[in-house]
Amino acid sequence: MSGKTAPPTRSTAGDALVERTALSQLKAPQGGSDSAPPSDVQPIETLHLEAADEAAMEAIGAAMGRGCRGGEAVFLSGTLGAGKTTFARGAIRALGHRGAVKSPTYTLAEPYALSAFAVHHLDLYRIGAPEELETMGIRDYLGGESLVLLEWPERGAGVLPTPDLAVDIRILNGGENRALHIAAHSRRGVECLRRIQGGMT
Repeated sequence: MSGKTAPPTRSTAGDALVERTALSQLKAPQGGSDSAPPSDVQPIETLHLEAADEAAMEAIGAAMGRGCRGGEAVFLSGTLGAGKTTFARGAIRALGHRGAVKSPTYTLAEPYALSAFAVHHLDLYRIGAPEELETMGIRDYLGGESLVLLEWPERGAGVLPTPDLAVDIRILNGGENRALHIAAHSRRGVECLRRIQGGMT
């Protein structure tokens, strides 16, 4: 390899700003956050997005939902109110769900039996220790043919496997704007990430 990289591609779609970078171009986001992706495995490919409001966030989630083929594990990180459930709602509705999409903070898991494939929306916010994941049967959700959307993966550090996609959502300037960093950690994740970009351009 020569070490040279192509410049990142940028395009706009509605209120979403898209930027894809090669791994060698990736720079750490500025500003502190306690919501770093749960795995220290280097991503294969990354995608940077900005959402101006809740509708734009849901649209990005919808693009991801349409880009999935079942079997993906997608980890959603971000502080309280960052928009993780809004992102998940976009994905679930894009796959055909017509009802409400509620946060699984108290139930831990919300299943959706959809025509393409099942979706399991998980929330680990109330998990006290990673070992509790075994009690909730985490292995029954991961590794199958369902799409798994998992919020607060940091609570399962050391137990959860590396996801196909890790989505880190940051609040910009204390307003509605959000920055999303999506990292693909598998071939399946890369394929989905590229479909997301295609759906946003």
